[in-house]
Amino acid sequence: MKNLSEMMKKAQEMQSKMGEMQAQMDEMEVEGVAGAGLVKVVLSGKGDMKSLSIDDSLFSSEDREVLEDLIVAAHTQAKARAADMMQERMKDLTGGIPLPDGFKMPF
Repeated sequence: MKNLSEMMKKAQEMQSKMGEMQAQMDEMEVEGVAGAGLVKVVLSGKGDMKSLSIDDSLFSSEDREVLEDLIVAAHTQAKARAADMMQERMKDLTGGIPLPDGFKMPF
């Protein structure tokens, strides 16, 4: 039974660290850029959009679709960077032990 109580203690410690990491991720920011810097999107580490910056030169253009596509591309890039950052943090937290697909923390 001693092993079970140790395992439960470790799980509680990991859960606590997970909560701290999630709070840190919300404070972190990642940037996605598209169109050679014409469109920039900043997301929190959790993927919430914080800001959007569009170069003035795009407003003189008649091609609205290009601008919309650039916004989506910048957002996608920033979201992917946030996911990569979260995955690296999880790897640090779990000591490099891979978690099964779909495994959610905290429990």
